[in-house]
Amino acid sequence: MNASVPALATPLGEEKSALLQRLLEGLDGSSLTWLSGYFAGLAARQLPGTLPAAPPAAAVQAAPQGTLTLVYGTQTGNSRLLAERLKQRAEAAGLAVRSFRASEYPVRELKNERLLYVVISTQGDGDPPDDARGFFEFVRSKRAPALNQLRFAVLGLGDSSYPKFCEIGRVLDERFAELGATRLFARAECDVDFEPVAGPWLGQALEHAKKELAPAPSLATITPLRSVQVPPTFSRENPYPSQVLSNQRITGRGALKDVRHLELSLEGSGLTYEPGDALGVVPRNPPELVAAVLSELRLDGDTDVSREGRTLPLKRWLTEELEITRLSRPFLASHAARSSSNTELQRLLTPEGGEALRALLASHQVIDLLRQHPGTWSAEALVGALRRLTPRLYSIASSQKRVGEEVHLTLGVVDYEAFGSRHVGAASNYLSTREAGQDTVDVFIEANERFRLPKDPSRDIIMIGPGTGVAPFRAFVQERAETGASGRNWLFFGEQHFRTQFLYQVEWQEAVKQGLLHRIDLAFSRDQGQKVYVQNRLREKGSEVYAWLEGGAFLYVCGDAKRMAPDVDDALIDIIATHGGKSREDAKAHLESLREQQRYLRDVY
Repeated sequence: MNASVPALATPLGEEKSALLQRLLEGLDGSSLTWLSGYFAGLAARQLPGTLPAAPPAAAVQAAPQGTLTLVYGTQTGNSRLLAERLKQRAEAAGLAVRSFRASEYPVRELKNERLLYVVISTQGDGDPPDDARGFFEFVRSKRAPALNQLRFAVLGLGDSSYPKFCEIGRVLDERFAELGATRLFARAECDVDFEPVAGPWLGQALEHAKKELAPAPSLATITPLRSVQVPPTFSRENPYPSQVLSNQRITGRGALKDVRHLELSLEGSGLTYEPGDALGVVPRNPPELVAAVLSELRLDGDTDVSREGRTLPLKRWLTEELEITRLSRPFLASHAARSSSNTELQRLLTPEGGEALRALLASHQVIDLLRQHPGTWSAEALVGALRRLTPRLYSIASSQKRVGEEVHLTLGVVDYEAFGSRHVGAASNYLSTREAGQDTVDVFIEANERFRLPKDPSRDIIMIGPGTGVAPFRAFVQERAETGASGRNWLFFGEQHFRTQFLYQVEWQEAVKQGLLHRIDLAFSRDQGQKVYVQNRLREKGSEVYAWLEGGAFLYVCGDAKRMAPDVDDALIDIIATHGGKSREDAKAHLESLREQQRYLRDVY
């Protein structure tokens, strides 16, 4: 018998807890330690910081009191990453925390919140991420409540290449204050290289939360008898060196595009993924481009340069650490001060120069700016001005149930002529030149919870994926085959030419033959005089598309966000209006309701 049994915090109620306490008195020390930890963990999972998916209404309404609420909206996963990091740190500090994707946040609770942090990205030129549209519109609307008791802070993420940089974070920050809420500290705005700004904001957020909230009581007083060996966890911060198993071109001879199918090993990594997730790839800049930058600026690549506490040769900074295939507004501003073209470049940075700036940032790499507008840089200034080389995310093109400890990608190689020289993409050039069986690539899994197959396997799905946007749908069809899903699968695929650019043609034909792909509609834009795209095929099949949607089908779109995705949106609105007998405004509302039901899901970039 144990002489002293520590009191355990459990979610069982007083009577059951007392019974449990008597039972524990009969256990030996090791059993007691294990069971105590188990119930401490069980209790922790019932805290407001990690509410179940569908908690009782009373529990949800009570949660804001004494609790930090985090709401994040994300398109590529960065906002979720930062929100999770803050949640972990706050919980480690003993604070009660709950975290919501913006699409899952119960907006009726906003009026009850006391402490709220919002981490949200801006897509393109001023659009909210898909998973935050409803939350954003509610806060902006007349339905939003007075928030006099709320204390808040906002972290915005965006891309300074766009004039409306971090627009969504700015609008929310100003709207909360307009509704009467108290801003705890200033909004921060992160560029693509988000860590330098996000890190201090997270630290500030944690310190303010500690002051605002009393730490939650400790759940258990038992210390484990021995430490447990935890295997290494691979993540964005600690990527896995994956061996390249296959690197195969899947476009035909003479095709205008070089598209690759890559297979990478995850053997022994412990990494798992679901259809719809992305693979993060840590790229390297092309050696030829690094040499060109050094030559243009007359700098020595062997010069040691320090930044943020690290010292590396300049050549290594430019190859592995800094962005040189994408031009950013901050670098342009820094270069303007060093260039003889100062007046011309400064004009681009004014509000009147917005369109010209956007065109320049979209078409120029760093080397183009240096050549067209010569300037003087030191190695230290250059390293300090360039933004960090960030991981690239690629939709995973395989089901792990089918391929095991592998992950497959569909890669479009960026390679073109501009301004008299060859231009390539950092990640696509790096991946396309990796040798199977010889090279490794640093990778991690980026979960994408907002792009998932239906939980009900009997639901039909419609997949719209032109070009490399077809990648996740290869994973979807494989997964549905492996799990025996009874729902029908319909794919819309488009490219330029049938003969050379029908990606995964043999696989799709085999899937149709086996009854795993029930319908496939194709749009090859340049095989006839009049260009035909996936949105044209959608309209042609509008009656059937509408019937599938009315029958409960889920609709997925993956690919280009600038042209394809808006065109598909328009086609779907037309289909709903025409075949549903609705006005265009009602059709828009109907499509939005599908989005809110998470039956219209997009992975666009």
